[in-house]
Amino acid sequence: MMRTAAIGIVLLLGLTGSSFLHGQVQDEAAVRRTLDHYLAGHATGDGSHMRLAFHPEARLFWVQDGALRQRTSAEYIAGFTGRPAPDEAQRNRRIESVDISGTAASARIVLDYPAVRFVDYMSLLKVDGEWKIVNKIFHREPRS
Repeated sequence: MMRTAAIGIVLLLGLTGSSFLHGQVQDEAAVRRTLDHYLAGHATGDGSHMRLAFHPEARLFWVQDGALRQRTSAEYIAGFTGRPAPDEAQRNRRIESVDISGTAASARIVLDYPAVRFVDYMSLLKVDGEWKIVNKIFHREPRS
């Protein structure tokens, strides 16, 4: 009797762990889809991809000339022209890392362009069942 109960507990824990891992895999795929929209917005110049990636209340922060700067995601998205950059064929982008804890995630993205390299750090939240970028901070490194 005790052995049967112990086996039942082990099976229950195994199934619970399996469900947990399945949920993590699904969340990572969903976070990466959101980040892929961000990358597609850069590749195509199409702001509609960015609207799918960013929460409407998101903010972007960076340091320029020693001063903290910020803008809203709407201001950022308004700068997209709907056309790819003339040097798009020489541009590389990659998601370097994703870290998820429940309904919060962070990601590091590198935008490697001929004239400049950006390192983006994204904060994402799962809001109403969808992963959205709520904050972006970045470092801009001009090439000589």
